[in-house]
Amino acid sequence: MNRFLPAFPAVFVLLWSTGFIGARYAMPHAEPFTFLSIRFGLALLVLTAVVALGSARWPRPVPAFHAMIAGSLIHGVYLGGVFFAVRHGLNAGIAALIVGLQPILTTILASLFLNERVKPRHVLGLALGLLGVALVILPKLQGPGAYGVLTLAPVFLSALSISVGTVWQKRFVQGVDLQAGTALQYLGALIPTFLLALTTETMAVDFTGELVFALFWLVFVLSIGAVFLMLTLIREGAVSSVASLMYLVPGVTAVMAWALFGETLTPIQLVGLVLAGVGVAAATKGLPGRKGAARSVRRDQRA
Repeated sequence: MNRFLPAFPAVFVLLWSTGFIGARYAMPHAEPFTFLSIRFGLALLVLTAVVALGSARWPRPVPAFHAMIAGSLIHGVYLGGVFFAVRHGLNAGIAALIVGLQPILTTILASLFLNERVKPRHVLGLALGLLGVALVILPKLQGPGAYGVLTLAPVFLSALSISVGTVWQKRFVQGVDLQAGTALQYLGALIPTFLLALTTETMAVDFTGELVFALFWLVFVLSIGAVFLMLTLIREGAVSSVASLMYLVPGVTAVMAWALFGETLTPIQLVGLVLAGVGVAAATKGLPGRKGAARSVRRDQRA
């Protein structure tokens, strides 16, 4: 697998971007916490079966608990906060802009708790990336929206939670098998989303073809495939560099929405795509390549 590491960042961005497309197909047919509970539950069942039938081992209680905490932050609180805010009237563009703060928050936390060195190139890349994201979602900022503690607080919590969860994963969940660790992540994510669905929603689901397709795609391609890639990148590279890849997601999603739903791509959005790409290129220098793969091989050989 190590020879494919250089391609992982691009594949990760492409797959992660499809999550927003899948949500657009699914949300008319299920409430957000209910849908997320089904998604996390199915991913947990699939990965538990994979671990049971394969050679992977469950970690000891302490790292297992840390994997659950990371999962509750990266998946449960992050997605739950965004879905809740948008469903209660927050403009989607504002939500995307607030969540776009995540790479900067992650970089600050990584420098404080992981002793990652932040170079001027990384700072410039993060600034350009944030500017690019702002330009990409600029057309959505003009729409109506409900702004208040009920809608803004959950999105700020989402940005903070995925940042803390990423750092938590890097610091406390190293050495855990990816399959078992990801299954435990979804167990951690399932607990808060299911409790919120149980207490705040009707839990009614309209199992249409669109919802079933979106659920299949989000479980197998995103919740398993893309998350495996993300966890591998976190393990092999700097957390701040991995986080900066998120700057590319709004632009790639905009292109997908243009191709699938006929949404327009304005010139200023195209400029934003370029700026985000330049920023990410600057901030991700040093992500897994041949040297990273070689270090991984040596580490695996010592294990």
